[in-house]
Amino acid sequence: MISYLTKRLLAVIPIILFAIFLMFALIRLSPVDPAEAYLAAAHIHPTEEILAEKRQEFGLNESLIMQYVQTVKQIVQLDFGNSYVTNTPVWQEVVTRMPATIQLAVSSILLAVIVSVPLGFLSAVYKNSVIDHFSRFLAYLGASIPQFWLGYILIFVFAVQLDLFPVEGRGSWQHFVLPSITLSLALIAIYTRLLRASVLEELEKVYVTYGRTRGIKEKTIMVKHVLRIAISPMLTGLGMNLGKLLTGTIIVEQVFSWPGFGRFFIEAILNRDIPVIQGYVVLAACLFIVCNLIVDVLQLYMDPRISWKGRTES
Repeated sequence: MISYLTKRLLAVIPIILFAIFLMFALIRLSPVDPAEAYLAAAHIHPTEEILAEKRQEFGLNESLIMQYVQTVKQIVQLDFGNSYVTNTPVWQEVVTRMPATIQLAVSSILLAVIVSVPLGFLSAVYKNSVIDHFSRFLAYLGASIPQFWLGYILIFVFAVQLDLFPVEGRGSWQHFVLPSITLSLALIAIYTRLLRASVLEELEKVYVTYGRTRGIKEKTIMVKHVLRIAISPMLTGLGMNLGKLLTGTIIVEQVFSWPGFGRFFIEAILNRDIPVIQGYVVLAACLFIVCNLIVDVLQLYMDPRISWKGRTES
């Protein structure tokens, strides 16, 4: 186990360096001059003298290699610079806004898992039944409705017409209901169909027939063996979607005026706030890597056919 985790953690280093390089290259290839972007955000008229001073301050006069090395050093120290708009450290802005995004992401994932696991499992066990047809309809609905449209519909019905939940902002548990449903419906559609297909595949395996012939209880076979193995593909999707949600649910945060990381990133793009954009790209890459590593470790415990030895040798 330690050997496997060590190899995975070592493999993370070149991925992060590549992400930093890609971010660095795209910003340098863009027509936006960081010095001009800073002066525009500060509402300062860009004269040649001020531009030269800011380019010197930002290290833009040095070679690209030295700029890249300096960027890597700063990122390792969690120093992404100061925001051009707020003039506060980017890391401080991230720490301030990240809890809102984490809360919304976790609540959406939990809601999706609570609904999709029993629904996908039962729709496979009772194939072509009423619950199976309902799960297909829900999956079709969740995959078809755009998130921004669903968000506005929920606001109109449950906030404006029925006055049950607040329209925007973050505070009490009522504020989580509408954005969580908006985010989780698409996830429910994916996870339900994925789990149903996986359970149906496992039910055709020899070990299920063998367990029944041995007289093992059907509940034990289904829950302890079939569900435990069938849920593995769902965990993989869970890791990808969790990383996506943690990097900011941009559309939903805009619709519900949620003060999260994604909305902050959109504002940074509009304002050409380059330090914030750099920080977002690097943190997004790290979050995706960490989430997938956690899911891989969980799969080793959920699926008994996967051994630590096989993973470390692969």
